[in-house]
Amino acid sequence: QVQLVESGGGLVQPGGSLRLSCAASKSIFSLNYMGWYRQAPGKERELVAISSKSGSTNYADSVKGRFTISRDNAKNTVYLQMNSLRPEDTAIYYCKSFPVWGSSLAYWGQGTQVTVSS
Repeated sequence: QVQLVESGGGLVQPGGSLRLSCAASKSIFSLNYMGWYRQAPGKERELVAISSKSGSTNYADSVKGRFTISRDNAKNTVYLQMNSLRPEDTAIYYCKSFPVWGSSLAYWGQGTQVTVSS
């Protein structure tokens, strides 16, 4: 069963904005961490942003100041607001839920494509 569903991806010009959403089942959303990762063609999957239940956040240096991760606990949804987008941000973006750092237990969404191009 699909338990994490990303949406909001699409084509945007450089300098534009997109807001990604990840809707999770209640049990999956209850894990300690929710995060966004991305994978560009020919590249390894990389961390973009992480949010903990306590409210702490962590961002990759390449997106800090441009992207913001947030939660809506009532909707079991995590968001990624992406501003000042660059062509280098083009990738498939994945939502992830996991209980602790380094855990082999993790749940992933199917991914949503973000393309930044003029």
